[in-house]
Amino acid sequence: MNLEHLRLFKRIIQFGSLASAARDLGLSSTTVSERLAALERDMGTVLLNRTTRSLSLTQAGQTLLEGLEPLLEEADRLAAQIKLGSHALAGTIRVSAPSDLGRTCVSDIINTFVTQNPAVSVELLLSDGYVDIVGDGIDIALRFGALPDGTLRTRKLGTARRIVCAAPDYIARHGTPKCPDDLQDHHCLLMRFGKMLDRQWHFGEGDEATSVMVDGTLISNDGHLVRQWCLDGLGIALKSRYDVAEDIAAGRLVPLLEDFMGPGTDLQMLFPPSRAQPARTKALADALAEGFR
Repeated sequence: MNLEHLRLFKRIIQFGSLASAARDLGLSSTTVSERLAALERDMGTVLLNRTTRSLSLTQAGQTLLEGLEPLLEEADRLAAQIKLGSHALAGTIRVSAPSDLGRTCVSDIINTFVTQNPAVSVELLLSDGYVDIVGDGIDIALRFGALPDGTLRTRKLGTARRIVCAAPDYIARHGTPKCPDDLQDHHCLLMRFGKMLDRQWHFGEGDEATSVMVDGTLISNDGHLVRQWCLDGLGIALKSRYDVAEDIAAGRLVPLLEDFMGPGTDLQMLFPPSRAQPARTKALADALAEGFR
């Protein structure tokens, strides 16, 4: 069996089509189709039912998929043992994280991790919108707040307080809001999470909980861009403390309405359900937990 053909088969299933797998791997669709055909010749059977519109596993393909993860994991472990010693970790980890958090905290932790484990490669995918963790083949996803999918396994990293903030230049030109309702008279920088536009900003908790509908002319689905607009003095932003702590400490941003803020939102690691967790994934999850702690 050709291990690279097996890895390709796994990637095709993760992405749901030969064309998507080809784009992800930087290969032509013809090359992917030829390698899949070679794998099916080696196996002596058809593994995928393919039409122009759909892709489905045959019974043989399902059997192969179920035994594939431990097979590839053992191959990676054995290769690492030969190359680097018996305790080395090896293989690829796909990580999804919010854009701002991924560029700062997560990236720093991953950089240290791969330096310590040179046989491991990490693919860091940044998105502030919905991510299909199972469908996209994600091993670890970092997300704030409540989970849309209760079947995912979780591990809490911490609690992230959200902060309303603005650049000193913006405050000098437009003044400082004294209470949440004052935000209705300011330029607010808005985030879009998938189809949802985050215009309702929440304050306080319990009996004192309240919310304000804000508005603004700048909207993005990229938290890093919203932070940059805020630094440029273009409006007021609602950000996680993880994203703007250094900017506030350096005086580039000023926290606002601190007495009105709520208790914070959980930051969690999410893992696919019912999937054996390779040693490399568990090791990176432990490194992320330690880094955020």
